[in-house]
Formats: sequence, C-alpha cells, structure tokens
Amino acid sequence: MIQPIQILLVEDEMIIAATISLQLTEMGYEVSGIIPRGEDALHLIKKNLPDIVLIDIQLRGRLDGIDTARKMQELCPNLAIIYLTPNADQANFERAKDTKPYAFISKPFKRLDLQRTIESTVNQISCSIKIQDPDVKTENSTYILKDCLFIRHHESMIKLDIKAIRYIEAERNYSRIFCSEKEHLLVSSLKEMNKKLPQQHFLRIHRSYIINLSRIDEIAGTYVVIAKKAIPMTKAMRPELLKRLQTI
Repeated sequence: MIQPIQILLVEDEMIIAATISLQLTEMGYEVSGIIPRGEDALHLIKKNLPDIVLIDIQLRGRLDGIDTARKMQELCPNLAIIYLTPNADQANFERAKDTKPYAFISKPFKRLDLQRTIESTVNQISCSIKIQDPDVKTENSTYILKDCLFIRHHESMIKLDIKAIRYIEAERNYSRIFCSEKEHLLVSSLKEMNKKLPQQHFLRIHRSYIINLSRIDEIAGTYVVIAKKAIPMTKAMRPELLKRLQTI
C-alpha cells in the first residue's frame, strides 16, 4: 500500500489553511490535520505523528508557532518543522532559527515555492537518516529506510510501506517492485536493493528475485508462490528460507 507523506498544518487563518491544504493534496501529500492552535497540535501529534509539520509562526493563543514547535521537538526530537512567516518578521525569524527548522516559507508564497520546499524537506529527512544509519540507501530520488521507501511520483515523494511489497524482480540494472496495488521501477540494481532492505523481512532466493517472507503463499521444491506468481528458488536457498521463516 502506498502511503503519502503526512503533513500536519498548523495555521489559524482558515482561508489560508484551506488553500494550502488543497495544494498539498493536489501534489500527492496527505494533510493529517488542520489545527489553528498550538496546544491542540501538541495533542494531535501524540496520537498521530506526521512526517512534516507546516506551522505559522504567528499563531494566536498561549503558544505561538515557535513555542509550539519547540514543545513538539521535546516530544519528537527529529520532527521536521517548516515555518510559515511574514516577510518582515525578522525578530521571530531569529527566534525560530534556534529550533533548527528544515525550511522557512515567506508569506505570501506561490504554489511552486511550497512544492519545492516540501520536496527539499523530504530529501533532507532521508539524508539525515542516512547519516545516522549507514544502512539507508539514497539513489536517484529513491530512499530506502528501515520500514519504508520514499519514491518520486510525479510532483511529489510518496512513502511505500515495506510490508506492502510482495517481491522485487531484477530488470537489468533496475529493480521492479511488485506491491499489492502497483508496480514501481527503481534505478537500483537487485544487488544494491538486497544490501539495503531489512533482512528480517526480505530474502534473495534467486539471482533475479527478492521476496518478502511474510507474503509467501506456498513453498515448493524449486519455487515459491506469492499472489499466484511462481517465483524460482535455487536449491541452496530452500534451507535458508525455511530457517528464516521460523524467526519472523
């Protein structure tokens, strides 16, 4: 199942919030909420942590956008924050820098500004995880994390849940991912994919195939069946497959 990047929008001017939400949805992102108050936003992320928070600096209420972002980071230190800020608001800009946001968007802004900022933030998130974890693979706008892939799709980056992957097939220097709903062609060899995918979920059973162990429907002598697809398996990999199935 493809999971769009989830963005929480914290903005107290509802006309502006509705416009931004519509634009984000058209770009392929999922707006997990439109919240006018910082206090309410804090309650929401405790229940449903977004990938990115897009927050207005000048919120009305007890907490402004900067205070809200700071408290969000206390709950989730690596949360990606993007500030919306008026052009002339230099004092708050200096305050906001202390929270180390991923980006600022100055009001008023164009749709293209919003699109590029979100895409840049997704890239930064992936690169940040790569620095912290050497097992993350970054290549040609595709990012392999421990539990998901970020794949470029039209104007945006989409999140693909690893559990939704059935199997991966080599296609020369490319890899074709077969999921429950769609197929995706990645500019990455099967060898590279095999190195980076979480080994507790995946096993390369043939030079041309990597399978998701949890999606196997049938095991035969020289092949496995996943979603009615017979996938060849070398004889040497059968004992390893049976061993691995006992650990998942």
